[in-house]
This record gives sequence, structure tokens and C-alpha cells, in this order.
Amino acid sequence: MIDKRLMRLPGMNRVLTMLAGLALVQAFVILFQGKFLAQAIVHAWARKPMAGLWPFIWAFAAAFALRQAITWLRNAMAEHAARRTAGDMQQQLLQHLFALGPATVADEGTGNLVTMALDGIPETQNYIELILNKILNMAIIPWVLLVYIAMQHWLAGLMLLLMFPVIILFMIILGYAARDQSEQQYAGFQLMSNHFIDSLRGLKTLQLMGVSKQYADNVYAVSENYRKQTMSVLRIAMLSSFAMDFFATLSIAVVAVFLGIDLLNGKVPLYPAMVSLILAPEYFMPIREFGSDYHATLNGKNALSAILAVLAKPVAQPSQTGLTVGPWTAESTLTVNQLNFRYGDRQAISDVSLTLHGPQKVAIIGASGSGKSTLLNLLGGFLQPEAGTPFTLNGTALPHLAEPAWQAHLSYIPQTPYIFAASIEANVRFYQPAASAAAVTRAVAAAGLADWVAELPDGLATRIGEGGRGISGGQAQRIALARTLLDEQRDIWLFDEPTAHLDIETEAALKETLVPLFANRLVVFATHRLHWLNEMDWVIVVQAGRIVAQGAPADLAAHSAAYQELVHKMRGEFDEVAE
Repeated sequence: MIDKRLMRLPGMNRVLTMLAGLALVQAFVILFQGKFLAQAIVHAWARKPMAGLWPFIWAFAAAFALRQAITWLRNAMAEHAARRTAGDMQQQLLQHLFALGPATVADEGTGNLVTMALDGIPETQNYIELILNKILNMAIIPWVLLVYIAMQHWLAGLMLLLMFPVIILFMIILGYAARDQSEQQYAGFQLMSNHFIDSLRGLKTLQLMGVSKQYADNVYAVSENYRKQTMSVLRIAMLSSFAMDFFATLSIAVVAVFLGIDLLNGKVPLYPAMVSLILAPEYFMPIREFGSDYHATLNGKNALSAILAVLAKPVAQPSQTGLTVGPWTAESTLTVNQLNFRYGDRQAISDVSLTLHGPQKVAIIGASGSGKSTLLNLLGGFLQPEAGTPFTLNGTALPHLAEPAWQAHLSYIPQTPYIFAASIEANVRFYQPAASAAAVTRAVAAAGLADWVAELPDGLATRIGEGGRGISGGQAQRIALARTLLDEQRDIWLFDEPTAHLDIETEAALKETLVPLFANRLVVFATHRLHWLNEMDWVIVVQAGRIVAQGAPADLAAHSAAYQELVHKMRGEFDEVAE
């Protein structure tokens, strides 16, 4: 019921030791609280002087106050530890996702990862905060009380001991059922998040294609399925809480009946019977609290498992300590020889060989699913080849390109760059937050945004909605381009079909901005649009994960059947869309 990986998180053993020590002290405080209350009742029942009652009352009040103080201290310590752990985990998650690259984001789903980073972290914090104290309470407090109760009345201690496994058994049975339902619910939540993000991103396209109503029905079906899964979890949670309370109350009632019979028959004095009856509810209280909070922490446990699963994904480590990559010049060369990569059982890239030399504009073309994006991710170091050393960078053999020295020169611009809910200036500064205002202005102008920004009332301080709401796709791409231009060290640009979702007028305007900026840079451009090929120095034709042709566009157009066939097919698809 508790994720064992939680115990391996940094600093968790120290926190557990401190909380366990406080739980042990609290157990004895609870014991003394019941003891003083029982002594006060026995004293009053015996009609002894009132003066003798006050010490028990004050002792009970002191124990009660100390119990509340320890509870507050334990909660504060658990909350601090959970907040710190969740904050560190969020930083690790973001850094790990950055290191894994866009391929992992595409595989996991943008909506899922956004939900994990924003909603999953607070859920994880709540889970850690609750589970630490509840587990320690259940592991320590009942047994301290049970020993004292057994010393006072062995039969009451025996009955309480026998009832504890019964409650644990029901809790385990219902807990497994709740866990299964909760995992299905969390999976439904992830699916709904991905559908929601995808629908927001593609809303304009869906409207243009006339299928927005059909997709709305799909979103409704996903959300309705999630609602049903949530209700299933709630039903089990209510049943579990009822069963827990029922058996705990029944156990206390059984103890009360036997103690009452023995008390009436004179087999037990009043104090042992009274203190056993007072401490019996305290004996069951930790397990009842754990049972009720267990369901409240299931989402947090599932979120923790999902986060740890992402953090467990291997990230390639730099293979060359101290590797340096200078500015990309006419003498710079990247050679790829016999490159292979597979997704699970599917071979995605097979025996790919190519050479990138100096400032060059290279296009990668191919049908959808042919391996263009995979090849681009391999060149960016976001994916790692199967084996060997297929890369040679300026004479240095490398097993992969997940090298900080190489990636420090890269800019990766995808189809839909992410725009944050912040000002235009803050979005442009995303990679270079310390950049000067003059540098931001130059980057904005170079990206072709100056006229648009000048028309805005607040200029660069104008806020943009999350995900680029309120701006066009072309403006979002220009902001991503301005981010890249702000970091002048990045002279290798990777484009993954950046104009795929733009209309032809917007694409033409963006093209006028981009092409002059390609000078003196290595540009690798994966695209479906034929007009970009006229701007390229070299074209690579990919088919089923293999390079079937490469060369200058004019040479391929004249001599390559594979190139001619692909161009004919791409032109036909474009004509169909235009019609």
C-alpha cells in the first residue's frame, strides 16, 4: 500500500527516523492521557475528596496539550519534507524531460506530461505528507497501547489483538480493489489530458476540416468514461470506510461487553476495565485514519509512480569527457555511418549514412512515418542508436550525439513550439533570461516580429495565453525563431516540419524571414513542402527508415527515380488539399 521507492528518495530515511521518534513519544502521551482520565473517573466514582481529583485533571490536560503539540510538529515536519521532496522531483522531472528530448514527449503525450508536472507534483506532495505519519502511527501507537492494556486485563488485550488482523485483511482486500480502480482512473485522466491538449492545439484545423463536432463527441466519450471511473473509486472508498468503522466499532463493543460482565461479577477492578475501554478506540484510531486517508492518497501514489517511471528512463551520458565543439565553420564535418535505431520491435532507421559539411542547408523528405523525425532526433542527440560509433564529429568518433558540447550549438524548432502564459519578451528570453533589452529587440526584429509588436498597445510586455492562445501559428513560430536568434552560439538549426500546420500565405511570409537567416549555419529541415527544396543545398530522401537517394535538388530531379516518385506523390497530395 506504500510505494517502496518512496523510501529511497533523498533525505527520506532521516525524516522517517525523526517522525518515528515523535510517534513513539506520542504513543506514550496517548497512553498517559487515557491513564489519567481513567484514574480521574475512578477517583470520582469512589467519592474521594475533590482536591485529590485536580492532579489527574491537570495531568490529563497536560497530556492532551502535549499530544496536540506533537501532532502539529509531526504534520509540519511531514509537510516540509513532502514540499521539499516534491519540489526537487519537479525539477528533476523537467530536467530529465529536457535531456530525453521531444521523442519522449511525443511518446508520453504532451497533455500527460503537462498534467504530471503541474497536477501530479501536488498530488505526490499530498501523498508523501499523509502516508509518512499514517504508516508510522499504525506501526507504533497500537502496539504500545496493546502492551499496556494486556498488562491491565489480558483478555481485553487478546481480543484487541485478534481483531486487528481481521481489519487489516479487509483493508488489504478493499485496498487492492481501490488500487486497481484508481490506476484505471489515473490512466483515464492521462488519456483525457492528452485529448484535451490535442483538441486545443488542433481546434482550428478541426473546424476547417468540418469535423469539430465529431471530435467533440470523442472528447465527451473520454470525459464520461473518466467520470465513471471516478465514481467507481468513490464507491469502493465509501465501502472501505464503512467496513473499517464497522469492524473497529464492533471490536470495541465486544471488549466493552466482556469488561462489563467481568466488572459486574467482580472479576476485574474498575481502573483496569476503565483504562482498557478508554484506550481501545485509540488502539484502532491509527488504522482507521490510514484506511480513510489511503483512498485520498491513491492519486498521489499513481502520480508518484508515473513520475518515477519517467525519471527511470535512461539518458545517454556524454561519451567523451572534455569534448569541445567550436563554432560551425566551413571546416566542420559530421559523418554518419551505418546508423540504426529501433522502437521496441520496429526498426525505424536502417543503415543510414550521410555527411554534413560546413554551412549547409539540408532537407530531409519522405512520406509520413518514413523516419524523418526519428533521424532528426538522432542528429539532435534526443535518441541514441542501437550500438557502435556511427557518428564522427570533426574527426572524433561518438556512439551518440547526446553530448552537451554538441547540443550547446543546436536549436530545435518543432511543428508546434510551446508558448507560455507570459509576456512576448519573457517567451523570447526563455533560453537566455539574462539577455539585454537591446539583444531581445534585435532578435525580435530579425524574426520578423517588429511590425506586429509595434502595433500592440503594450509592445513586448503584451501577455500571451498558455499554449499560444491569442496568436497565430506563424507568430508562434516567429517567437520560437526569436528565441533561437537570441542565443548567438547556436549555429546548427534542426527544423521538424515547422510550417506543417500553417496556411500557405503565412508560410510564405515566414519563409521570407527564415531563408536569409540560414546563411553561415548548418540547417537540417524535415519537410513535406516542395517549395522549400529550391532553397536547399542537399536533399536526403528517406523511405521506410532508409536513405534511398541524396544529392543536390537539381541532380536528384534529373537522375533519381525515388526522388521523382516522392515529389510526384507529394505534389499530388498538395493538389488534393488545395482543392
